[in-house]
Amino acid sequence: MDNKAEKTVFQASPALLAPVIASLFVGAFCAFLFLISDTSLPSVTLLPEVGFGPLVNAAVFVVAAAVGASVIYLMMKHKVRWLVRFLTSFAMAVVTFFLSELYCWMLFSLLNVGNVDLLAFMNAVLITVIVDIELFVLDNRGYEIIILMLGGALGAFLGASIPTFSAVLILLFLAVYDVVAVFRGPVGKIALEGLEHLRGLSFSFRDIQMGLGDLTFYSMLISHAIIFFGPLAAASGAVGVLAGSFFSFKMLEKKGMFPGLPFSIILGLAGVFTASLL
Repeated sequence: MDNKAEKTVFQASPALLAPVIASLFVGAFCAFLFLISDTSLPSVTLLPEVGFGPLVNAAVFVVAAAVGASVIYLMMKHKVRWLVRFLTSFAMAVVTFFLSELYCWMLFSLLNVGNVDLLAFMNAVLITVIVDIELFVLDNRGYEIIILMLGGALGAFLGASIPTFSAVLILLFLAVYDVVAVFRGPVGKIALEGLEHLRGLSFSFRDIQMGLGDLTFYSMLISHAIIFFGPLAAASGAVGVLAGSFFSFKMLEKKGMFPGLPFSIILGLAGVFTASLL
């Protein structure tokens, strides 16, 4: 998270939680689709949930995040922002197409629509074109709604396809990495270069700049809770995520830049597992 109000005094407000709430609702809806459609997904983690498998899976996610952030920073540092824009638009197109086809397929299947595969493919192509135009061609604020929806949808997919032990360790490892990356690593340096150059990977709301990754992992936590632990645990986790987000906003008042994951992930996980024991 980054305070973009350089010349005004930033004050945390509950209204700033609106993007987080919206993305969590999208993630919850997508998680509900997984539940009622009984769609089985292969695990996206490298190793199974035995031995050191979850630790390796979490380490792989952190390394991937670190490498990606470092590459982006180096490209921005060497003034090849056009390449950042190209790679970002390509990555967003791939992710949008995959998620759109998956969720369209589930929706059409639930509605007993004929030619489900063809309709899902056609709609995914159309949605991908619209999203890339909105993100990288048009100069308006509609892209922020798209980022909220993508964060929720991607988080739900990760939450549904990653086993619990790996999911917990991935979230915790990323929370720790987020602290290092913001204060000592590439994420903080990217923020100093200007997050507005990462259109598609971040968005602004009022006086804050928030990353797609924050919304994705908030949604991953809550979606996993919905699917594997039930609505009470998910609701408790959502309260934790929102409380953590607000604490992070309070820290922005003092620091101007603060990692979005640590408070939200720790309090969210605490809420999920406390409720799951009831």
